Amino acid sequence: MKKILIFSIIAAALLVTACGSAAAPEAPVMDVLPSSGGAPAVEQDMFAPEPAFEESTSNSGSGASAAAIERIVIKNADLAIVVSDVQGRMEAIQSMAEGMGGFVVSSNLYQSYTSDNIEVPEATITVRVPAEKLTEALDQIKKDVVEVQSETVSGQDVTAEYVDLQSNLKSLEATEEQLNKILEEATTTEDVVNIFNQLTYYRQQIEVTKGQIKYYEEASALSAISVRIVAEETIKPLVIGKWEPKGVALEATQDLIDFFQGFSEFLIRFIIFTLPVLLTIGFFLYLLFIGARAIFRKLRGSKPKKEQAQEVEKK
Repeated sequence: MKKILIFSIIAAALLVTACGSAAAPEAPVMDVLPSSGGAPAVEQDMFAPEPAFEESTSNSGSGASAAAIERIVIKNADLAIVVSDVQGRMEAIQSMAEGMGGFVVSSNLYQSYTSDNIEVPEATITVRVPAEKLTEALDQIKKDVVEVQSETVSGQDVTAEYVDLQSNLKSLEATEEQLNKILEEATTTEDVVNIFNQLTYYRQQIEVTKGQIKYYEEASALSAISVRIVAEETIKPLVIGKWEPKGVALEATQDLIDFFQGFSEFLIRFIIFTLPVLLTIGFFLYLLFIGARAIFRKLRGSKPKKEQAQEVEKK
C-alpha cells in the first residue's frame, strides 16, 4: 500500500508540473492542411527550424531562450470555374495534382441543365497538393478558363494545439517512466495489477497523442483544393434578335424571362392539377350542403304537423 501511495504522489506531482509549465513560444508562419486518408509522410525538412522570434524565460534569475516553434496553418481553397470541356478539365486537374506529388481525394462527373433545359456535364473534384505549391496549383486550375465564378482561400492556425500536444506527450512519457520504475519494485500481486492498469491507461494516451501530432505533421505538407467545374453552355449570353443585353439590362431581362417561365409553369400546374382537385372538393362539399339542407327542411316541416295532431286530440 505504501508503494501505491508513493506512485500516486509521483503521478500527481508530474501532472501538476506539466500543467504549470510555461506557455510555448510563437513561431514563424507555416502552411498546413489536414490530410484525408493515407497522406504521404512529411519530409524531414518540412519542420526544420527557421529563423523565428524567441521568447525569454527566467529560471532562478537566469534567462533562457525558448526553442523556436514553426507556426502551423491549415489552408483550404475552393473554386468554381467555367470551361468549355468539363471532363477534360477534371482530368487535367487530376494529372496536375499527381504530377505535383499530391493525390485526388474525390471526383464526381454528373449531368446538369441549362436555363433552356439542355443537358450539359458538370463536375466537382477535390485534390491535395504540396502546401508550397498551392499558389502554382491555383494558377494552373484557372489557366485558360472561360470564367472564374468564385475563389476562396481560408486558413486556420493550429500552432497552439500542436504545441499543447507536444507538451502533453512529454508529461505522459515522464509518468510512464516513473510507473515502470515503481513496477520493477512491486512485490505483491495487487500492486503489480494496479500499476499495470495505470501503465495501460497512460500508454493509450501516449499513442493517441502521438497520432494527433503525426496528423498535424503529415498535414503540413498538403493543401486541399475543391473545384466545381461548370460547362460554358450554362452561362451563354442572352440574345434577343441581334441585341445582346449586358449589365443591368441583362439581369432585368433575365429576371423577366424567369418570371414568365415561372408564371407559365404555375398556370400549367394550376390547370392540370390544382383546378381539378378544387372542383372535385367543391362538388362533394356542394352535395353535402344540399343533403344537409334537405334534412333541415324535412325536420322543420314535420314540427307543425305534430302540433296540429296534438290540437285535434285535445278537441
